[in-house]
Amino acid sequence: MNLDRAVLAFAGVMILASVALAHFVSPSWLWLTAFVGLNLLQASFTGFCPAALVFRRLGVPGGCAFK
Repeated sequence: MNLDRAVLAFAGVMILASVALAHFVSPSWLWLTAFVGLNLLQASFTGFCPAALVFRRLGVPGGCAFK
């Protein structure tokens, strides 16, 4: 798994978890869904992604999107 796929997988897990928490716990968890979506949007324009920095430090090999 490269860095790009790790970031996408992490974002998907966070979105699914926040939707489940919103359904079972509190609708306020949808703010987490919005945050993840906005973070993905800004990363598409700027190339900066905090999750990519963390995964890179954990030793995940680089991909083509986050250099």
